[in-house]
Amino acid sequence: MTEKELLAVACEQFLGKNVQDIKNVVLQTLEGHLRSILGTLTVEQIYQDRDQFAKLVREVAAPDVGRMGIEILSFTIKDVYDKVDYLSSLGKTQTAVVQRDADIGVAEAERDAGIRCKKEMLDVKFMADTKIADSKRAFELQKSAFSEEVNIKTAEAQLAYELQGAREQQKIRQEEIEIEIVQRKKQIAVEAQEILRVDKELIATVRRPAEAEAHRIQQIAEGEKVKQVLLAQAEAEKIRKIGEAEAAVIEAMGKAEAERMKLKAEAYQKYGDAAKMALVLETLPEIAAKIAAPLTKVDEIVILSGDNSKVTSEVNRLLAELPASVHALTGVDLTQIPLIKKATSAQV
Repeated sequence: MTEKELLAVACEQFLGKNVQDIKNVVLQTLEGHLRSILGTLTVEQIYQDRDQFAKLVREVAAPDVGRMGIEILSFTIKDVYDKVDYLSSLGKTQTAVVQRDADIGVAEAERDAGIRCKKEMLDVKFMADTKIADSKRAFELQKSAFSEEVNIKTAEAQLAYELQGAREQQKIRQEEIEIEIVQRKKQIAVEAQEILRVDKELIATVRRPAEAEAHRIQQIAEGEKVKQVLLAQAEAEKIRKIGEAEAAVIEAMGKAEAERMKLKAEAYQKYGDAAKMALVLETLPEIAAKIAAPLTKVDEIVILSGDNSKVTSEVNRLLAELPASVHALTGVDLTQIPLIKKATSAQV
């Protein structure tokens, strides 16, 4: 059974036994109850109603095995037989009514005698088997109790031995730790004296020369720093002077250019159309060069015309369009200038 209380009972009953021993105890218990129930039933009841027989065995045996922590889940009667073939004869068809009537008396007598003898035999055997089973169970229980007590004492002795060993090991370890502490203190004292000695030696051999060298390097660094500051100041003053000079030059050039432009404007204003004409004539070659720039990449120009007057008319047309082009580019109307106006009228 799986309940904790009944499981504890089963452990108490069967602790230390193997599976076969447990099977034998349960089998003997069931066989004892089986024999007891056989004495309360007739042969026909046993043979014809096996389910009822098995049910009775479960009901009677369940409390007994339950006290051992065992639960009967299933119990069936596999077979019922006897040595005189009485049970097998019940399943055969009657060969003859006469033979049955003739054998009734003998069969009843033998049956009664056999049942009485068998019942007595079963009762004696059941009592003997019950006593044997009780004795064996009591022996096993006593044996289990002795084994449990022996195991408990053995475990207690083992635990006490281990605890004592652990205490001794703890004492030994404590003494070792104390020895290590004393040794460490002595080692620390020696190391402290060595540190003082090395410190004095370093002061005499390293620190003092190092301080002197550091002071010398510091003085050199300060002198170099002052030198760099003075050089930087001189370079800044030089750059400032150069900038002032360049600014003065740019200012003078600007003033000169402004004066030139002013004089040029006054001259243009004074001379009027003549100045404009001169300006246009100065820019015409540049304009013509830009217009003719694409033609510099042309090796040859061929004009296809069957009429010589056609060429002349084309040239005249180009010349006539020149004032309009100049006016579009410069804003100067060449047709309003007297010389050019006259030339244009004569050409037209």
